[in-house]
Amino acid sequence: MTTQVLNGLAVEVDGQGAALLCIHGLGGSSNNWTPVLPALGSFRRIRPDLPGSARSPLPADGKALSIARYVDAMLRLLAALDVGAVHVMAHSMGTIVAQHLAVRSPGLVKSLALFGPLAAPPDATRPNIAARAQAARGGAAAMQEIADAIVKAATSTHTKEQQPAVLALVRESVMRQSPEGYAQSCAALADAEAAALERIGVPTLLVTGDQDGVAPAANVRAMQERIAGSRLVVLDGCGHWTTFEQPQRCAQELDAFYAEMR
Repeated sequence: MTTQVLNGLAVEVDGQGAALLCIHGLGGSSNNWTPVLPALGSFRRIRPDLPGSARSPLPADGKALSIARYVDAMLRLLAALDVGAVHVMAHSMGTIVAQHLAVRSPGLVKSLALFGPLAAPPDATRPNIAARAQAARGGAAAMQEIADAIVKAATSTHTKEQQPAVLALVRESVMRQSPEGYAQSCAALADAEAAALERIGVPTLLVTGDQDGVAPAANVRAMQERIAGSRLVVLDGCGHWTTFEQPQRCAQELDAFYAEMR
């Protein structure tokens, strides 16, 4: 694996074949995709840390993050790599970025594989996300409290009882975010608007957990109805951190999804 810094973003680029852009979600990093790499061996994998997340600093211009700015960052990254059209895989907030990318630049996106997907945060949850942004600015102690709350609320009962290493991984992923970067990421999510899903015309896989409170199956089914030809998979005993909690099942679904396009 090779980590590069392109346009201010830390990005891992490895493998050969068709290009696959992997977009993590809030509190995530390029490591969101490490558990499913065995299913991606035929791709040139492009795994950035989004602006303000993990190893990527906030933009130098000082302007606040937004979904539109994330899309711009992905477009600049792909242009710098000169890879042409790409398959896109994303998690959580990253799925919103992916949807906007597919609508804004339809010729650039070959397919979408979306884990824990949401079109936009429900209006009832936006104040809580905005409040989390303010809390994050309390520093390291506040980030620990946020991480502990996410572990409790966003993982399944099975994960809590049987997969302590996954709990530690989710906790570490959130705790290692910079407070200001995480705060701005929360604010970007709180303000996110849905893309025009009916305009997505590429093969689309939607994967969520039966215990995913961020992307409940009913909400994802509503997305499926708006994206022509999309396929929905609901994983038993899985929360929101899909690729961490059920990596083997996620890899199987990716294998089947990409096999249909060969």
